[in-house]
Amino acid sequence: SLASAQLVKTDGGLVEGVRENGIVVFKGIPFAAPPVGALRWRAPKPPVPWLGVKSADRFSPICMQRGSYPENAPPEPMSEDCLYLNVWVPTDTVSEKLPVMLWIHGGGLVNGSASTPLYAGDALARRNVIVVTANYRLGALGFLAHPDLTRESEHTVSGNYGLLDQLAALGWVQRNIGAFGGDPGNVTVFGQSSGSISISALIASPLARGMFHRAIGQSGELFEPLNVAPEFTLTGAERAGQRFVTRMGASSLQDLRGRLASEIIAKPFGANPIIDGYVLPESPYQAYVERRHNDVALLIGSNTEEGLSFLANRTVTAATMTSELGKDFPSFVVSLIGPKKPANDREALASFVAFQGDMRFGWNMWAWARLHARAGKHQVFLYQFSHAPPRAPGASHGVEMSYVFGHLDLQSEPWTQYDRHLADVMSAYWTNFAKSGDPNGVALPSWPAFSLTHQDALLIGEEISSGALANERDLVEIDRLYGAVRFVLRYGYGLAVIVTLTVLVLVWRIARRFFRRRIALT
Repeated sequence: SLASAQLVKTDGGLVEGVRENGIVVFKGIPFAAPPVGALRWRAPKPPVPWLGVKSADRFSPICMQRGSYPENAPPEPMSEDCLYLNVWVPTDTVSEKLPVMLWIHGGGLVNGSASTPLYAGDALARRNVIVVTANYRLGALGFLAHPDLTRESEHTVSGNYGLLDQLAALGWVQRNIGAFGGDPGNVTVFGQSSGSISISALIASPLARGMFHRAIGQSGELFEPLNVAPEFTLTGAERAGQRFVTRMGASSLQDLRGRLASEIIAKPFGANPIIDGYVLPESPYQAYVERRHNDVALLIGSNTEEGLSFLANRTVTAATMTSELGKDFPSFVVSLIGPKKPANDREALASFVAFQGDMRFGWNMWAWARLHARAGKHQVFLYQFSHAPPRAPGASHGVEMSYVFGHLDLQSEPWTQYDRHLADVMSAYWTNFAKSGDPNGVALPSWPAFSLTHQDALLIGEEISSGALANERDLVEIDRLYGAVRFVLRYGYGLAVIVTLTVLVLVWRIARRFFRRRIALT
């Protein structure tokens, strides 16, 4: 069986993997040419073929970044030459058409890596799937737009290089995974945080059509109407890029390409996907509404205390809660749908965490499920994760990943028997979904598909059951507000002015009649 071979022929050349814990792993396979020199800020080019056998026994450097994600990830060597992927293949299978799971890491599009130990694919691969993890360019090196870059592009666009890297990794899987025993006709993308945001963008990208067939999104998307800010358009992103170049003190694009990568990432840069007309012709929300999305099976969800991530270096009390929320959200949003005045500091803290989580993650994943159920031909499965790992303050952002990857032993936590059971169950759900588009399986709690008429989710807490989201009423309130925002965005502020003037005219007429009556009576 090719699946158990350590020597595999790819379109770039022969690679030799290594056996680790009953799995064959191929580390550091190039899926694109190094994006350095003249290739910096260009779409990825095909990898340079090699002669002989390439030893795939060590991970490549990670892409240039400041910080790390997850925060406790061990440090790894960095390089601008980072477009490599890793493949975990089970050895005890006779099948040569295994489902493929491609992991897109999170980290706000500014940090993270494909090789941090948490994301090792060995535990998932033991469930008879092939796992691929891939790096992609980050920060300004991955998402800088600029008029000069747009002019030199054959598609007259710039930015989105990180998304193009993800597409290149998917292209590599389509061309090569069959040689590893995988099925290019059964590919699942899965990701968390900005990895999940990337997946929501890939679902809306015509360039990704046919490259994957199922998608798993964990706590991240691109559906909020407030997200469609100037920097999400090509023109706005180009302006942001011009400001960045000014901050760099660069005289030209050539000058900037000559700078050290470390110098570029040292400057703060807010990375985001760009609706550029090519990679993303429209927002993911609009793609769903117009039925132009890539219709794939979907499994998505979020955690109940995601908002804990936004407490760092902040003091939230009954007196400060509203002003602290006002730092993150428009004041009209906080006043209309924000939490009620808290009775005490403990209530203020809980309300702050709940509102942050609902606004940033809870509504987004629920709305994504509803859009998919309304527009898609394939099923969607929604989950809500509320189990707090030992010593954790709650089910915060990213805590589910240890369970999904089956890597509890990476952390010296006092894991319980239930924690280990939960890791088995979640790994089974994720791999079952990759195999068939349905997470359900023997001896697993039933996970009903989400529909507009039965909006049930799998509730993963101190027990596993299905039912309505505990915060559904709050999500409906957010949805109503966003509906009003979309109305204004769609029909323009001119309509809002007309409505306001109409109301004023009506008020004036009523007042005039009232005063005429008063005068007649006197």
